[in-house]
This record gives sequence, C-alpha cells and structure tokens, in this order.
Amino acid sequence: MRHDVSTPIAVPDPLPDPDPATQRQRIAAGVRDSFSAGLGIFPLGIALGLLVIQAGLPWWLAPALSLSAFAGSLELLLVGMVATVTPLASVALTVLVVNFRHVFYAFSFPLHLVRNPFAKAYSVYAMIDEAYAVSASLPEAERSAPRLLAMQIACEIYWVGGELIGVALAAALPGPIKGLEFALCALFTVLTLDAFRSRQEVPSVLLAGASVTVALVLTPGVALFTALLLFVALLLARHMFTVRRPAEETADA
Repeated sequence: MRHDVSTPIAVPDPLPDPDPATQRQRIAAGVRDSFSAGLGIFPLGIALGLLVIQAGLPWWLAPALSLSAFAGSLELLLVGMVATVTPLASVALTVLVVNFRHVFYAFSFPLHLVRNPFAKAYSVYAMIDEAYAVSASLPEAERSAPRLLAMQIACEIYWVGGELIGVALAAALPGPIKGLEFALCALFTVLTLDAFRSRQEVPSVLLAGASVTVALVLTPGVALFTALLLFVALLLARHMFTVRRPAEETADA
C-alpha cells in the first residue's frame, strides 16, 4: 500500500525586530518635531493654569481637563463655562462644535502607521491641532509610528507641564493678568500659515475666510459658532465633491 507523504507547510519567518538604534533616532526626531509646536503649547498651558486660578476654580481642574479631554481651545472655553456654571446642554453643544473639526483630521492623519491598539487609542486621543499641523508638514517617507507618538507625547508634556507652572505662578502673583486668551488665536494663526506654506491648501483657506466673513455679517453676536458650523459644512461638501469626481471620471472612461 502506498502512503502519501504530506508536504510540510512553509511558515514564514517572523519579521525582524526594528533596529533599536533606528527606533531611538525616530523617537528623537519626533521630540525635535514637537519643539515648534511646543513653543506655543507650553505658554498656552501656563495661560490655562493662570485662568483656572483666576476664575476661582481648584488647581487640580487644569490637569484634570487635559487628562480627560486633551484639547487646548476647548479647555480654555470650558474654564469660563465651569466658572459661570453654564448649562450642560450649552457645554455639550460647544464641545461638539469646537471639536468636530477633528473628524476631518482622520482623513489625512497617519494613524495607519500605529499598529499597537493601545498606542493607536492614545494617538487618537492626542490628535490635537498642533500635532496634526506638525504631522502634515512631514514628508510621507519620513513618517513613522515612533516619531508620531513621540511628538504627541511631548506635546502633552508641554501642555500639562505648562498648566502646573501656570497654577504655581497664579498662586504667587498679586493680581490677575488680562489678555491671556489671545495666545490661542496667535498660535492657531501661526500653525495655519505654516500648514498653508507646506501644503498649499488654497481652497481650505478660502473656505475658512468665506465662513468667517458670512458669520460676521449675518450673526455678529455668535460669529465664532456660525463660522465653525459653516466651515464644517463647506469642508463636508468639498470632501464629497472630491470623492465623487474621480469616481465619475472613472465611470465615464
């Protein structure tokens, strides 16, 4: 009787571990990438810490806000809302409108590079405006998970560290400091100009300008919310148009 000998199944060799030296270089590059954003994040964190104390709120609210919702612009708004006991529905609407822009970040933020599920969850949590702007300015070939995560972790350290220093300064200062909120506008302006120079996103700049203009004319009392809602609607319309257009061209061909 003839017996067939089964052919052993070839098992591919596991991928070699990344070179530790290369990983360290990528982490160091990520930390260096964070320096430009850190120049704005750190003083903004100090401003938030000062605002928390000047609003008569407990010092621990500053780091608690950052750990629960890492979003600089939203945290600055929430301080005023908490201090004035704003209704919960208004707080929820503000959070939705202010942070809805993060939905669009997922279209081009390189989350696919992060394979570990816990690291990916943190990268989503730490996807702030500054991290997105820094990542967008990097060439595609130079992006990597260690570099991305190192940059995001460094940004959060700048923010939380600045908050704690701001809390300590507020306790030592004899009086309040006015005009701290303008630092956020200045940072966003610089990041927008830097992203425009690197990506040449003329349509986005034009849509943003049109949104602000319409909001100031139609609803000057709530221009910020109107501009944000209109800009979100225009971005959605632009995304749908850019996705549908290649499909129509392919169908016509």
